[in-house]
Amino acid sequence: MNLLTNGKRKTDNAPVVLITGTSSGFGMLTAISLAKRGYLVVATMRDLSRKEALVRLAAEAGISDQIRYIRLDVTDPHSVTEAMDEILRHDHRIDMLVNNAGFAVGGFIEEVPMADWRRQMETNLFGLIEVTRAVLPVMRKQKSGFIINLSSVSGLSGFPGYAPYATSKFAVEGFTESLRHEMAPFGIKAVLVEPGAYRTPIWNKGLGEIRQQEQSPYNKQLDAVLRYSRRTGETAPDPQEVADLIVRIGQMRSPRLRYALGKGSRLLIIGKALLPWKWFERIIARGLK
Repeated sequence: MNLLTNGKRKTDNAPVVLITGTSSGFGMLTAISLAKRGYLVVATMRDLSRKEALVRLAAEAGISDQIRYIRLDVTDPHSVTEAMDEILRHDHRIDMLVNNAGFAVGGFIEEVPMADWRRQMETNLFGLIEVTRAVLPVMRKQKSGFIINLSSVSGLSGFPGYAPYATSKFAVEGFTESLRHEMAPFGIKAVLVEPGAYRTPIWNKGLGEIRQQEQSPYNKQLDAVLRYSRRTGETAPDPQEVADLIVRIGQMRSPRLRYALGKGSRLLIIGKALLPWKWFERIIARGLK
């Protein structure tokens, strides 16, 4: 639907979208893109002191009145409840949820501490579930809604050195499949967006999270993973593509379950589906040399 008429935004009955993790990357760009389309954007982040970049972009685009900022830590149930109460007090509805908050823990399985595994799952999976569960009663009463979960190509194929991240995203994939089945009778659409590598801060953050021990038996393999990750991050495409896709999905009557995009993503999916595993495994190993 076109939310602009004669260059003016329809502020009455404008759809309300809640986005998590809007301080950078896909979340920030999605907030700007949806606000430009006339959505009332509730931009949330764990630390509101990091909102300056988004505030500046909104001002430059002339859409400051389309975005509100709320603190929301997806790993804190009390924070989720407070944020939801504020949104419903102010806007009375939620038409779209974009579950974007997340980060990447790296390292080889044996060497990643269990505390880091739990931290990864608390944000990327359990936080996503917490926010989704908070939104469902609202959308169910409305008999409508969109839930867009940011997964990853790592949710379709595991890679060495990023097992915690892949584990969290594989779980998001299964969760969203079940969610879509359950919510269809209530007019609520659940969709997975599965980006490959894009130029977002997750690359620097993810590389910084990788655990590398001085005398590790995995150092040779881990060095290869790091070289590949840096090279991929440097040549990755513009993340605006992901934000634009989310805008398009939000205007579809019957969206698919999965939307994979980004450099090499479709080839990876086709290769994993059609090739014998040993062949696929060799291709991944060769790419890390």
